[in-house]
Amino acid sequence: MAASGKKFLPRFWKITKRVFIFLFFFQLFYILLLKWVDPPITLTQLWSVLSGDGLKRDYVNRSEISNYVKIAVITSEDQLFPDHSGFDWKSIKKAQAYNKKKPNRVRGASTISQQVAKNVFLWQGRSWFRKGLETYFTFMIELIWGKKRILEVYLNVIEMGKGVYGIEAAAQKNFKKKAKLLTRQEAAMIASCLPNPKVYIIVNKGRTSAGGPKYAWILQQMTNMQEDPDVQKILQ
Repeated sequence: MAASGKKFLPRFWKITKRVFIFLFFFQLFYILLLKWVDPPITLTQLWSVLSGDGLKRDYVNRSEISNYVKIAVITSEDQLFPDHSGFDWKSIKKAQAYNKKKPNRVRGASTISQQVAKNVFLWQGRSWFRKGLETYFTFMIELIWGKKRILEVYLNVIEMGKGVYGIEAAAQKNFKKKAKLLTRQEAAMIASCLPNPKVYIIVNKGRTSAGGPKYAWILQQMTNMQEDPDVQKILQ
């Protein structure tokens, strides 16, 4: 019994080591692949199908996306996106302080890069284990992909309505047009719904339009963001 145990443990660790080595190189290969290839499907999208919300998506190249959309989502979700290395530490500290004071009302501070890491490689949730993996994948895509690719993937995989993923599907559903043709106002409306796209919906009736609660603010801020030279580099 003791002898068999002694044989089992080295064999177990040997197999475990091989599994970890395989997983490490597989995820590294997958990250490199997604620098040029669109994600086949994400766990969030898969859950959307299984839960009955459906799945509407249509990946497009960044050249097929209106610059207004890029400016709008940076304005809405992560104004320091062109400058940080994946994490907005000041906002993270503020969110941590807020969550300690009001544990029943959790506030997030995820950058666009972190949202891409979560939505492409991981699952939804708030465990420390998942957060640790999110930190790793955020670091890797910042290192390997760069800002332009991160923003392109973000605009293709993020949820923009119930069962609607990506800007092309959102543009078609809400405005019956391609993402490349979205106007400044339409881009701001879509971006204003991103905090909770299942709750905040776009209303577009003739000349009367409304989005989420941040719509007017985003529209105002977009002018300043558009003039930022670092933002312009990402738009090119």
